Amino acid sequence: MVDQLMFAQENWERIHAVEHSFRPLGKPLSQPGRVLIGEGRLMKQCRRGPKQKVFFLFNDVLVYGSIILRGFWHKNQQIIHLEDIQLEDLEDDVRVRNQWLIHTPHKSFHVAAASYEEKQAWIEHIEECQSKLLQNGGHRSKSTFPVTWIPSQASAVCMRCSDKFTMTQHRHHCRKCGFVVCSVCSKKRAMIRHIHPTKRLRVCCLFHMSLLRTEADIQEKINLRESSTVKEGSEEYEVEVSSEEEEAEEQMEDHDPSSWRYSWIPYVYLKSEDMRS
Repeated sequence: MVDQLMFAQENWERIHAVEHSFRPLGKPLSQPGRVLIGEGRLMKQCRRGPKQKVFFLFNDVLVYGSIILRGFWHKNQQIIHLEDIQLEDLEDDVRVRNQWLIHTPHKSFHVAAASYEEKQAWIEHIEECQSKLLQNGGHRSKSTFPVTWIPSQASAVCMRCSDKFTMTQHRHHCRKCGFVVCSVCSKKRAMIRHIHPTKRLRVCCLFHMSLLRTEADIQEKINLRESSTVKEGSEEYEVEVSSEEEEAEEQMEDHDPSSWRYSWIPYVYLKSEDMRS
């Protein structure tokens, strides 16, 4: 009983410290039954290159954010429910080692650990927590995940029209296919409900044309059947035909190549016997 009380108090203090590090804009993290399993730093592939982020693994959510003030404070808090996560292991390449993919309903991204052992620890503990959550809580995992964006620096030209990117011709990403495209080829907007239920997102011209054809086919079927409701596939889209208005692009994150050489915080985690409440 004493050990359980001590563990509960220590766990509350750890969660409170994480919660406080994201103040004043972070969301509350203290909840009944929530346990902080481990934390560490991973390299996350951002829009303009790799960036070091801090990650916190709880028994029900994965939280990450940007590092400021030598790691004592964090910002841009992101919370992902473990039942909505799908992991995909990746082989090492010339530039990046110990990497894997994290798929979520709203975005998919690469992360890389400092060592193979740390990578395995992250994957094993995420999958273990996810398995327990799905078995015990009756949660249902998502079946639809967005594509992983191709890194901006991977292409010097638009992957639709082949125009070269310049200081004035900026890079953008299609939210459906993940391709690097220019502003002309990504003027259109569409509702991709499994990524965002209410916001129209930037899509490339090729995908927008396919949506128009899909809309036309659906309308034709509706006209033929009149009273029937047509569902096209597992994903729902709403096309915006007149979408000349430019939408503010997501906040750009600066690429700092030296961040690959930062010192790493070792990954720490609770032993299984410590998780008993």
